[in-house]
Amino acid sequence: MSDTASDLLTIAALVALLAAAYVPLGDFMARVWTSTHHLRVERAVYRLTGVDPDAEQGARSYATSVVGFSLVGVVALMAVQLGQAALPMDRGLPGVPFWMSFNAAVSFVTNTNWQSYAGESTLGFTTQMAGLAVQNFLSAAVGMAVAVALIRGFVRSRSATLGNFWVDLTRGTIRVLLPLSFVAAVLLVAGGVVQSFADSTMTTLAGHPQVLTGGPVASQEAIKELGNNGGGFFNANSAHPFENPTGLTNFFEVFLILLLPVALTRTLGTMLGNRRQGVAVLSVMGVLWSVALAVTTWAEVGAHSAAAQAAGAAMEGKETRFGEWASALFAVATTGTSTGAVNASHDSLTPAGGGAVLVNMMLGEIVPGGVGAGIYGILVMAILAVFVAGLMVGRTPELLGKKISARQMTYVALYTLTTPALVLVGTGAAIGRGEAADAMGNAGGHGFSEVLYAYTSAANNNGSAFGGITVTSDFFQVTLALAMLLGRLLPIVLVLLLAGSLARQGTVPVTAGTLPTHTPLFVGMLVGVIVVMTGLTYFPALALGPIAEALA
Repeated sequence: MSDTASDLLTIAALVALLAAAYVPLGDFMARVWTSTHHLRVERAVYRLTGVDPDAEQGARSYATSVVGFSLVGVVALMAVQLGQAALPMDRGLPGVPFWMSFNAAVSFVTNTNWQSYAGESTLGFTTQMAGLAVQNFLSAAVGMAVAVALIRGFVRSRSATLGNFWVDLTRGTIRVLLPLSFVAAVLLVAGGVVQSFADSTMTTLAGHPQVLTGGPVASQEAIKELGNNGGGFFNANSAHPFENPTGLTNFFEVFLILLLPVALTRTLGTMLGNRRQGVAVLSVMGVLWSVALAVTTWAEVGAHSAAAQAAGAAMEGKETRFGEWASALFAVATTGTSTGAVNASHDSLTPAGGGAVLVNMMLGEIVPGGVGAGIYGILVMAILAVFVAGLMVGRTPELLGKKISARQMTYVALYTLTTPALVLVGTGAAIGRGEAADAMGNAGGHGFSEVLYAYTSAANNNGSAFGGITVTSDFFQVTLALAMLLGRLLPIVLVLLLAGSLARQGTVPVTAGTLPTHTPLFVGMLVGVIVVMTGLTYFPALALGPIAEALA
């Protein structure tokens, strides 16, 4: 059982560290994407790829680049997996089956990192490093690039361009993700995370030898958490002692998960020239995240389920070296972002705890959201909030100096409908076809929650899963991959078209009738809009799953 005072101090220390990094890292990232200077290594990349770094792209060109780059990444990563037997350091493993390789390729390219395989028994070292780890960097950099493009849409006036995707991608990778990941990997190695190319043989308590798979774990663990990727080197993910050996490494990994999404709100405020706006956005994220953490911790620590009450603690599926508090903290951090890494089995969470982390994803992963995705996601919801406010007072809505017209609301409406449609249609198809019957590890409401969680995780590009469901059939491989691909690319295209329409506008001066969007009033309104939208969309499905199970 956990000690309440020490666990509260852990949360306080986490908040303090994030606060300490907030200003310097956020302002540094703002300089990364506003600087006109290109580093020497970046110029070498541009010459190699034939990119003109000083040319800018309009919304359609930027979106085409993102989609094209992502689709090429899917094909390339599939090729690596299918042909891994011919690659060095293949560990004697065969090529990955076709539909599994398709699912995994889409998963890592879309920053989802959903895994329907066991990494240590399926993938060689080259596939892990040259395939998956590369996409960990690139997919995170894509998310940041799209967020920066939307911010430019608000900042620019009468502009036909949003910047250069290839420059934004390169800078995010080289200036932000690579150096931070290097430092994080060194600290993880110091904390006991494995980094080797050799297996080790241990003697069990029964006196029998057992081979333990090693690998370049720490280097992948760093970008896995920092880039909100979540794909584990081992099947047990961050519950594995080689990936997450101690309470200290667990704390550090949660810090890495939250670091960039939190700091990017400062980047938002700095690039807008209105840092109070960044604080307001962070406040919305903080309120929703705190509620999710409180509910999940209450559910797990209070043993609010029949099995947990009988055992005296909700420790099933959790590592004893972490306990309920640290497991709840990790679960809320990973589902509030697009990380998907786990240090406990979410299938073993209490009904209320499992429902809370499920809702965390249904909010759109904006608390604080994925790297970049959280920023553009919450800005879309802010547009919806000012539109609602405009209807209430009979005034044309404005946000950050830009009028919100029918065109912008069309993009917003399509954005808000895309992910729920993928989640609910995918869940309905799996249940209706009977595919879920053989896949579910449990019957009744919990089994339904397993299927609902899978499609929610895929469409929201999270990647975590209720551990009870088996998704190795071709049906699940394909439908979950499509949910991941459409759940990533369609919203991105809509965001970029929205950014282009905003950039083409002039800036509206602030008047007495302008709704301030950096005040506590607007923070409360935005929180309300997000909660109401999520509730209206998903409540029927939740009622069939975690709510029914909790009431039972």
